[in-house]
Amino acid sequence: MAGPGLLFFTLFAFALNNLHTVTVNWFFGVRWNAPLVIVVLVVFGAGCALGVLAMVPAWWKHRRQARRLPDPAAALPLSAARAPTSLAPLDFEPEHPPREGL
Repeated sequence: MAGPGLLFFTLFAFALNNLHTVTVNWFFGVRWNAPLVIVVLVVFGAGCALGVLAMVPAWWKHRRQARRLPDPAAALPLSAARAPTSLAPLDFEPEHPPREGL
């Protein structure tokens, strides 16, 4: 469990080393003065939020497609859906013949 603790202390040391005030110049002369670590944290959070929002349409599309697919277990009789299936070694052919000399 040294990973999370090491990450926390690394980020904590980064925050302590970047307490200087920076000015972010926006449009129309608007300025924002804040510690550098806060600016970095806000930009990181905004980037994560934009990334999630950019993926939402694809998630919805895949969810709609998954709902349209029939459930294969629903088509089977109840006893067949619960019965364990096991293949004997001779029930299938290998996809490729074994290569010789390896």
